[in-house]
Amino acid sequence: MPTDLLSAHILLVDDSLDELRLLKDVLDVHRFRMSIAFDGHQGYQRAKTLHPDLILLDVRMPKMDGFSACRLLKADPLTRDIPVIFLSAANAAEERLTGLSIGGVDYVNKPFLPEEVLARVRIHLSLSARMAPASGLAMQLSPSAIAPDEVLLQAGIAVICQHLGEPITVDDIASSVGSHEKKLSAVFKERTGLTVFAYLREERLRVAKQWLEQGDTSVQMIAEQLGFQNAGNFSTAFRERFGLPPTAYRKLLRQGDVAPGEQCA
Repeated sequence: MPTDLLSAHILLVDDSLDELRLLKDVLDVHRFRMSIAFDGHQGYQRAKTLHPDLILLDVRMPKMDGFSACRLLKADPLTRDIPVIFLSAANAAEERLTGLSIGGVDYVNKPFLPEEVLARVRIHLSLSARMAPASGLAMQLSPSAIAPDEVLLQAGIAVICQHLGEPITVDDIASSVGSHEKKLSAVFKERTGLTVFAYLREERLRVAKQWLEQGDTSVQMIAEQLGFQNAGNFSTAFRERFGLPPTAYRKLLRQGDVAPGEQCA
């Protein structure tokens, strides 16, 4: 990260030439170095190659949207520390929260005020400079050191972990990381030995087991919070995975017959 913010390199990612021109005009005045990409996939690839100091990323784009691109950026050690500021014409609280929850540092509504864009860029460049890892690990890695399939896997896992309690499909997960069901399924199977659905189910059961160990949340509530159809469905899945139903597991915990984290049967 340059100590002189005026020498900072900013990657602009937007499919609109007019918007790119406006952003370039704003940043040109302060002589920032700039690179451009026209969709999320190209933006992610350019970020890996150029390692900019900050990314201004449009949300709605063809081929790959900004949210999908951000998930890949945050799953890749080469790019995960680059601050991402989202740009969007949709002034919806839910969309802003999504952007922040997947790793964006800020959100600017379109049409934007030049002064606001500039202020937010300066703030996050300064924050990034202070928080930059002393080791500089990301800069030491070569692009070939990070397998694209591993990035896709980690991005997919992040989506799964964020949506454990929701009725989400494999296609939903794939589209959230700019991929498709067949590709994502192949990556999960090759790298985890599980299908995407099996991994989702395993993660839900792992979290359920933790909740049983750590508190008094009812079996019904755990089932609802983790996306199971009902308590009976959850109990069946838990018994198949751990050898006994959740109520029996909790009873053993209270009696001291099994330690938290220990395999049940």
